[in-house]
Amino acid sequence: MDDEEARTRLLDAAEALFYAEGVQAVGMDRIRTASGVPLKRLYRVFPAKDALVEAYLDRRDRRWMASLRAAVTAAGPERGAAVAAVFDWLAGWFAEPGFRGCAFLNAHGELGAGPAGVREVVRRHKEQLRELLGEVAASLPDESSASAAELADRLMILVEGATAVAALDPGPAAALRAREMAELLLAGSGSRG
Repeated sequence: MDDEEARTRLLDAAEALFYAEGVQAVGMDRIRTASGVPLKRLYRVFPAKDALVEAYLDRRDRRWMASLRAAVTAAGPERGAAVAAVFDWLAGWFAEPGFRGCAFLNAHGELGAGPAGVREVVRRHKEQLRELLGEVAASLPDESSASAAELADRLMILVEGATAVAALDPGPAAALRAREMAELLLAGSGSRG
């Protein structure tokens, strides 16, 4: 096994365990056992647990954002289709077996002001989500840049709120309710101007 294979196996194990049980609850020995990577190689690839947590969140961010962006891109051209696609995508995610809320906020909640690299990945993930929502809002034909920015902020609150509610009560209901609220926002913004 080379370092790249070890890295992949370690990240796969870390993602499954950290998301299901929490970052603090899972030690490096559990990661080593679950991945089958020898201890010496584990510490060569990830010299500290903080580095593994940061890499896990970074990889999750890239996959999560790519999947959400693909859903938005695939949305039809009708007004509001991209906004609806965001919440429909969330509904599917919230209904997945083992859904435990936002991995980024979970890690931040556990680690608080902990490792700077982890905080940076969490911050960057939320910024990228806000940017995507800004693109969605700006794509609406009747939105000025100021109103699109305001709409993006409101959509961000709906996304984050739905995710928090679904973490306590998994299933699509929170996303579908947030979608209804987003549609009301769109109806209100479309009537301005």
